[in-house]
Amino acid sequence: MIYALALLLALLIDRTFGEPPLRLHPVVGMGNYLGWAGKRVQRVVSQTALGEWPGQTGGPVAQAIQQVPDYKAFWLAALYWIGGAALFTIAAWWLEAAVLQLPWGLSGVASAQAGAGFFAKGQPLLGAVLLALLLKPMLAWAMLQNEVRAVERALAESLQAGRERLSWLVSRDTTTLSEAQVRESAIESLAENLNDSVVAPIFWFVLLGLPGAVAYRFVNTADAMWGYKGIYKGQNWEWAGKWAARVDDALNWLPARLTGLLFLLVTRAHPGHQADGDGALARLRHEAVKTPSPNSGWPMAAMALALGIRLGKPGVYVLNAAGAEPVAADLDRALFHASKVLLALIPFALIALYFRAWMVA
Repeated sequence: MIYALALLLALLIDRTFGEPPLRLHPVVGMGNYLGWAGKRVQRVVSQTALGEWPGQTGGPVAQAIQQVPDYKAFWLAALYWIGGAALFTIAAWWLEAAVLQLPWGLSGVASAQAGAGFFAKGQPLLGAVLLALLLKPMLAWAMLQNEVRAVERALAESLQAGRERLSWLVSRDTTTLSEAQVRESAIESLAENLNDSVVAPIFWFVLLGLPGAVAYRFVNTADAMWGYKGIYKGQNWEWAGKWAARVDDALNWLPARLTGLLFLLVTRAHPGHQADGDGALARLRHEAVKTPSPNSGWPMAAMALALGIRLGKPGVYVLNAAGAEPVAADLDRALFHASKVLLALIPFALIALYFRAWMVA
């Protein structure tokens, strides 16, 4: 009961209040740790590169450095990653245990034994509130909606403003994108982060409680900061970022597909772009594998098919190539469909929490 109430309250807090102050935000703390550790990893990467090609930088040399196996950087990054993951996950486990073991009978056990009943004095509700406050920072649905809407508002001012605002959301170069491509990128970011910032944290919370949600959030943040192929912003993450990227792929494998299937459940694609019944799933599978990532293609392809639009990254992939270019109204439709996915997820999560409690009992 406490876990179910905590999940619902966390979503309500997110909708009502949004993100906590930066100085109190645990994901900001994760980012600070990863930034600190990343600088130390990159020192090793730079030393390795200078040792192989002393005095040479840029151009073909940079590409060659990218291809050379750097096991020292790989294992150093893995150790820093493991240390950070352990730090935040153990802290989450301790906090959850502290909430559930407080002497007020927050778990409902003490009060029931005393004859007060499960809901006596509101202990379970208070425990759920505390757990919800700890869970909320792992979810970022309200912030995601606001950021995507901000891109469309910026586009209404000018294409340049839209490009600049989009750069807050994506890591790709936005300086040459057309108006339609800016919208494509914003809708793609919405679909992918619906999984990363909402569905996947809830998935791992249902399975493993607060430690599961926190561990996932650390994994996803590490991938966002380290999980690049080759050189990104002057730093070579080809080997230093492999561990972070692979673990993120593993933890997102099921949630990403769940997000795609929920899209199929709650939406119908534009006529002519998606078949009904078994054909819908086949089309989703066909489109989802077009992206380099083994997971991001599922929510993005599902969104493209649901809206009947084309989404893609220039020179890399195109999803639902037969779809139309997105227009301003499509962004509102994308937000509407994403909200329906979240609403559809909630009853499944509550049922899963019930069965988890039943199995533990």
